[in-house]
Amino acid sequence: MRVWLGVLSVFAVFAAWRLYEDRVFWRAAWSQRSLAPRHEPQPLSLQQIGALGDFNLDAAVIPTEQILPGGPPKDGIPALTDPIMIDAAAAEHLRPDDRVIGYVEGDAARAYPLKILNYHEIVNDRVGDRPVAITYCPLCDSAAVFDRRTPLGEREFGVSGLLYNSNVLMYDREGSPESLWSQLLTQGVTGPAAAKSLQPLPLELTTWADWLSRHPQTRVLSADTGHVRMYDRNPYAGYFSQPQLMSPAAPLSDRLPAKTRVLGVWTENSARAYPLTAFDPSRARLEDEVDRRRLVLEYNPAADSLRVVQADSDVHWIYSFWFAWHAFRPHTDVFER
Repeated sequence: MRVWLGVLSVFAVFAAWRLYEDRVFWRAAWSQRSLAPRHEPQPLSLQQIGALGDFNLDAAVIPTEQILPGGPPKDGIPALTDPIMIDAAAAEHLRPDDRVIGYVEGDAARAYPLKILNYHEIVNDRVGDRPVAITYCPLCDSAAVFDRRTPLGEREFGVSGLLYNSNVLMYDREGSPESLWSQLLTQGVTGPAAAKSLQPLPLELTTWADWLSRHPQTRVLSADTGHVRMYDRNPYAGYFSQPQLMSPAAPLSDRLPAKTRVLGVWTENSARAYPLTAFDPSRARLEDEVDRRRLVLEYNPAADSLRVVQADSDVHWIYSFWFAWHAFRPHTDVFER
């Protein structure tokens, strides 16, 4: 009897630990249930924000009352630093249709699966001599890669637990005091980093099969992250399948369905959204201009992905849901067939 009680005790402790480790998944899964009560997130007071972390709100360039809690506290979603990268042949955790963020630096190609980024959102890596931040916000399906060498010096980024316009707010771990940085604004928004720009880097958001076919020597983020997560389980599947948002964003636009996937392109003076729905096998390549800057896009119908294959040096891009792209760049154009 004592043996069975001991076994049950060990099992109970293990189950409780797993529930705690997987708390981000269960919080997201519960919020997607049709019977779950849905409450608009309430703005945080300055005291509440301070309780979540040493974030400096001085010189904020966004309305602080629109900074909202995302659910997990500061570092409750653990960003990765100096991750384990493996050869493509060893990537048994990936299926051909798994989506990845692809990044190339010189001769080095890297792939970062969204199934892992769902649980970490930021990867602080170094590719060649360049320190990079691979970032993904599941609420906006927004992917961006940044140079971690900022106007304040090289930074390592963490997940603050706070949102602005439904988009992740990162924070700089070396900051003293710590500043908040917006992924989709591509700049610091509070503290010493306020209004200081992040340098966006070229990236792709495509499938593992597509990326591997063009970059057979790529290395890929390992599932051995040091954290216990069930990476094959997508806690945002329900959120992606329905039009409602989990956190408010404004202004909204009905020009496209809110969760239409777009490639958002911008220059210093202009912005344009390229919806994936505007492309099909008959329009697989597009040469276009934004603010008199040239770019060439290619659509892969098998992967349902759009990529920039050529662009002038001052053209930048990010992947996102339409609602988020428009909230941050409401004067954007929309490419139409």
